[in-house]
Amino acid sequence: MKNVSVTGVGMTKFGKRRESLKSLAVTACRDALIDAGKPKVDAIYAGNFLGGQLAGQEIIGSILSKELGLGPIPTTKTEGACASGGIAFRQAYLMVAAGIYDTVLVVGVEKMTHAPTNLVTQAINSAMDNDSNEGISGLTFPGFFGVVANRYMYEFGAGKEHLARVALKNREYAMNNPKAQFRKESSLEEIMGARPITAPLGLFDCSPITDGAAAVILTAGDKGVKVLASGQASGPPLMQDIPNLLEIVAIRESARQAYEQASLGPNDMDVVELHDCFAMTEILAIEDLGLFEKGTGWQAIERGLTKHGGSVPVNTSGGLLSRGHPIGATGVSQIVQIVCQLRGSAVNQVDGARIGLAQNLGGTGACSTVHIFEGSRA
Repeated sequence: MKNVSVTGVGMTKFGKRRESLKSLAVTACRDALIDAGKPKVDAIYAGNFLGGQLAGQEIIGSILSKELGLGPIPTTKTEGACASGGIAFRQAYLMVAAGIYDTVLVVGVEKMTHAPTNLVTQAINSAMDNDSNEGISGLTFPGFFGVVANRYMYEFGAGKEHLARVALKNREYAMNNPKAQFRKESSLEEIMGARPITAPLGLFDCSPITDGAAAVILTAGDKGVKVLASGQASGPPLMQDIPNLLEIVAIRESARQAYEQASLGPNDMDVVELHDCFAMTEILAIEDLGLFEKGTGWQAIERGLTKHGGSVPVNTSGGLLSRGHPIGATGVSQIVQIVCQLRGSAVNQVDGARIGLAQNLGGTGACSTVHIFEGSRA
């Protein structure tokens, strides 16, 4: 296997954007190509989930090869619900590591805000197994993670305040991120008193509907931020089949693979971007990634251990909760933030960051990717 590095990154502002799906993707790709020194690209991998349903665009890879003038190169679109971007990156990484390609463009993109909320909700729910009694009953993602949050509180003694502290931390980070969707200052009281979505989750505890795109260039060799590991796993798509609602098996397994490949452990991570589609998900993820023991994530949040000055800063971009969650773009945008951290050029820079991890989740735990990176800075 060849060494593989990220040599270029690009990202649009996230939020409600007037541009089309294609235009957002082209902008992020061009910025990544420029950042990498305009290399010859051998292939494109695009992460996208709702392009066909909401934007009427399915062949985004082929569209980009034409729009960017890259010629008749092979293009592939990957779909794994909210993990579409992470899966696109993994597929590109494996092809470069195997020596099939030398340089690959990876892009994640989604256009969501132009559609009515009920249509977006229906489209997002296609990330569940709807040929089941759960689908027929109308279970939604907020409903699922609301159940999980209630169970977690019952088992471990956490409260709604700890969900709010996750949202507050990520909002405080987003305030410094010019590409984040939500940058307005908030308070713990405002977050706890916000409109309820599904008990105990309130408005600030749920990631928003978002437009945006992010892109990276992967190149064989050690020039740039090195990819140390790539893990991917799946889990039950139905709540009734999950043995333990307080453990996301796909996160644990994809993390195990990545740590083993990198010959590193959770304590070696200097900065982490993880999938906080809901505040509760961040608490589960920091436990399932092994950053904290099961049942103690809420205590880590309470003690500020996931912030600058704590054990490991988490979601320094603002996370899905405040940076925004354009589904297909999320996994790639996480990687953009980690690469910038390891370059020493990130918003909310972590001093001396050398090793970073990005974790991207799909569905209620149906799939997860974990990638570990190493910077070249002294």
